[in-house]
Amino acid sequence: MRSPSASELLNIWERGLYQAPVHRALNLLAAAYPECSLDQLASLSLGQRDGLLLALQASLFGSQITGLATCPHCGDRLELTFAVADLQIGTRSDMPLETAAVGVKAIEAYTVEFRLPNSLDLLAVSNQFNANQPNVDQIRQQLLDRCLSVQQGARSLSVGDLPANVLEAVVAEMEQADPQANVQLALACPACGYEWQTLFDILSFLWSKLHVWARRTLQEVHRLAAAYGWRESEILALSAQRRQLYLEMIGYE
Repeated sequence: MRSPSASELLNIWERGLYQAPVHRALNLLAAAYPECSLDQLASLSLGQRDGLLLALQASLFGSQITGLATCPHCGDRLELTFAVADLQIGTRSDMPLETAAVGVKAIEAYTVEFRLPNSLDLLAVSNQFNANQPNVDQIRQQLLDRCLSVQQGARSLSVGDLPANVLEAVVAEMEQADPQANVQLALACPACGYEWQTLFDILSFLWSKLHVWARRTLQEVHRLAAAYGWRESEILALSAQRRQLYLEMIGYE
């Protein structure tokens, strides 16, 4: 993995303002893994993708993650601090990139072949719904329709024909095969003692960090360009430390 330059990150951020989250993720990974094609990156399971995004988060913004959560019971705000390593489940930035795994689950009279969902599946589902706002159950059903193949003896069935217990067993097998795709944080409210779990979405978190960084960096470019007459490319070529020193010289802390 390589760390994208400031100029590359700003270009990714600018394009991403008008893109779906899936495209944002793929553009970030394409910059970090230039040796891989977009098709290769899009074929990674969602857990593999998120593991690489976690590594990119650590490379760009440090190994500590801080954030806020709201207690669903009393509404109190919690400040969270934890390490990227605490969220990584076996995926390293130097691991070979492989296509999402395929598995077979035989239960009762059914044989279910499955593969792990990837970014291409998310794109297909989002395109299918277009401007409509699907709920979580609809998205889940569409992903399962794309990723599962069902047989009962010699007869092919649809996912909707599976009994609920068989379907849940298959879903549990898929989650076990790709645990990084479903990272749950166990939280406890210090004010009221309420305990709950919440999904940690690395893509949303990383993008919010990039958004803050991009706006701050553009402000720095503006101030230095106004003070010294430098071009944007010249300012971005400076290290963050040197930019900060120049900002201090012209009166910005």
